[in-house]
Amino acid sequence: FKLSILLLFWFACFLGRRPKRWVGVAQAFAALWPSHKRSWVWNQFFVLEEYTGNEPLYVGKLHSDVDKGDGKVKYVLTGEGATTIFTIDENTGDIHATKRLDREAQAYYTLQAQAVDRITNLPVEPKSEFVVKVQDINDNEPKFVDGPYLAGVPEMSPLGTMVVQVEATDADDPTYGNSARVVYSIVHGQPYFSVEPKTGIIRTALANMDRESRDQYVLVIQAKDMVGQMGGLSGTTTVTVTLTDVNDNPPRFTHDSYQYTVLESLPLQSVVARIKAADIDIGSNAEIDYRIMDGDGPGMFNITTDEDTQEGVIFLQKTLDFETINSFALKIEATNRNIDSNFLSLGPFSDTTSVKVTVEDVNEPPIFSSPLSQMVVSEDAKMGTSIGRVSAHDPDSLNSAIRYSIDRNTDLERFFNVDALSGVISTAKPLDREANSVHNLTIFAIESRKFPCSMSFAVVKVLDVNDNAPLFAMDYETLLCENAMAGQMIQTISAVDKDEPPNGHRFYYALAEPVATNLNFTLRDNKDNTASILTKRGGFRRREQPVYRLPVLIVDSGSPALSSTNTLSVRVCECDSDGVALSCGAVAYTATGLSTGALLAILGLMVLLIVTMRRRKKEPLILEEERDVRENIVRYDDEGGGEEDTEAFDMVTLRNLNVIRDPNVRRDVTPDTPTFFHYPSASRPAYKNLPDNVVFREFIWERLKDADVDPSAPPYDSLQTYAFEGSGSVAESLSSLESLSTDSDQNYDYLSNWGPRFKKLADLYGNSEGASVFS
Repeated sequence: FKLSILLLFWFACFLGRRPKRWVGVAQAFAALWPSHKRSWVWNQFFVLEEYTGNEPLYVGKLHSDVDKGDGKVKYVLTGEGATTIFTIDENTGDIHATKRLDREAQAYYTLQAQAVDRITNLPVEPKSEFVVKVQDINDNEPKFVDGPYLAGVPEMSPLGTMVVQVEATDADDPTYGNSARVVYSIVHGQPYFSVEPKTGIIRTALANMDRESRDQYVLVIQAKDMVGQMGGLSGTTTVTVTLTDVNDNPPRFTHDSYQYTVLESLPLQSVVARIKAADIDIGSNAEIDYRIMDGDGPGMFNITTDEDTQEGVIFLQKTLDFETINSFALKIEATNRNIDSNFLSLGPFSDTTSVKVTVEDVNEPPIFSSPLSQMVVSEDAKMGTSIGRVSAHDPDSLNSAIRYSIDRNTDLERFFNVDALSGVISTAKPLDREANSVHNLTIFAIESRKFPCSMSFAVVKVLDVNDNAPLFAMDYETLLCENAMAGQMIQTISAVDKDEPPNGHRFYYALAEPVATNLNFTLRDNKDNTASILTKRGGFRRREQPVYRLPVLIVDSGSPALSSTNTLSVRVCECDSDGVALSCGAVAYTATGLSTGALLAILGLMVLLIVTMRRRKKEPLILEEERDVRENIVRYDDEGGGEEDTEAFDMVTLRNLNVIRDPNVRRDVTPDTPTFFHYPSASRPAYKNLPDNVVFREFIWERLKDADVDPSAPPYDSLQTYAFEGSGSVAESLSSLESLSTDSDQNYDYLSNWGPRFKKLADLYGNSEGASVFS
């Protein structure tokens, strides 16, 4: 009976909407469920969500057996939503909901109830917990969380091919009634597609749908709760289905034949034509390979696929010649690159067409019989000597006359000429193999109309003749020790020759005729293009002769043989025991035979001279003790006459290397060095005519010799300072000092008209009488 009453209560909760009916049921049930300690009506209450009445919703009643109805007991409610959502009558224990409840927001509330003494507020029973459960109603429609959908299916798919699965969710309670039970249906998209009601799987409803006819479909799918019954809520979504491409269409040319015209002068690898076979498929299914099946001039053309446009690109592989063949017929095939075996039954996936290429004549440049000519000529060939011939012809049918010329950029010095009509190349000026042994010429062949032209190359090799005499391989510095023995080798010499004989050089050496029988030196030819200089005697003394000059005759093996005489300077040196030169060149004679008393007398005179000069308050000639005697600088108190004093001494001689001075030879120094060849002092070569490496050496030796024979020089080591410009400039010296000592026809009278600032220059240079300023 108690179970029947409980089921009756649940049925009342499902169907009843008014609180008064709940009260009677609750009270009847409470009377059947007594408790020894306390008498609560129940421990779980139910309330419908989304109540829309104006009065608070009656939930239930709480009652304790302690309550005798005399008002001494009051009821207190705590927990979730107490006082905010749920209220309790402290006298009767009635519970009401004051707000609308949403099961989807919160499905149940846990509350605690307690009966307390109204006066003392002390509990008369322990606190008890109960639950208020929100009863669900169908107030939420199904929703497609992942919608809208995009899907694809291959075209030509069979019937029933799965496309995509859709899913809708319902927020209502799936455990209560049918509020959350959803079924699917297709609202828009028939008869092409269908949907399974329970699973939401969309399938094709038609077979062999063609993408080329229609490639996209938009479906509307509905999901309805309450198992699709009347009154149920529904939601919809869209599914966009795209038919993906398959290779079910072959390529097709739009024309049966194509015609193109090209110029005869078209360069190799140039594009001749572009053709395209149309394929209504897309992507890789539309990729096409082209090939030349047949045609004129095998290998003349080739065809490839332009991967961007899928065009067939015909390009030239061989040179066109209008005079040989002026048109070509080709058969081209286009084939799908990726063929699907499932659609072979639809026919061959290829197509063919014909292409005609017409060649248009152009005026071609002349053609040389040989693009490169090798020619030889002797370097002693006379002007106008013919060395070879180039030949070209006009390939056109007109066969125009050809004229020849040399590209002067390849023959800047115009060594060669070419006959304009015959093409004969000849020499135009003397050649020098040592300056340029090979000439690379560019020859132009031009039609009489001067357009177009072509070029050929001629390599002219200049053959050597023996026109250069051998010379010393280097400037030899030969040193001879005073203690050298007879037969000692003092120098090995070699030679160079600018010529290049076919069998190599062979040089012969001998002393020149004037000294061939001298008593001092001899020459030995080593037969290996070198020679050795040997002494004939010993006892050389540099006091007697510091330098020997040997003229060496060198003869080459050419035809005719050429020779030159080269001078080898041998300097006598004082050497140590190991043969290392210590000092070379001329030395002063030492005064022999003087007694000790004479030397002391000379020393006394020098001391007296020094004391006398000190009394005159002159600077001492002897340096102070703290100074280095090796760097002696003699000072004088003599003052010049300023810049107007031009007669004190000749300043030009300080810098003009070619001024010949007459040295005042001291008696205690040896005379000028004798030589096998006598050069008068007036005819000695100027410094500027000597090689650079000799100029400085000769200058230093000349100044050293002057210092040695200068009677006014101090009798100890002293510092000599010289100003030397050298002789490297082609324009020679620009020094104004040197210009004073040279005769010049330049008239400087105009300096007088330049004002007071140039007065001094006018006085120096503007003398119309021509008198020297040093006179």
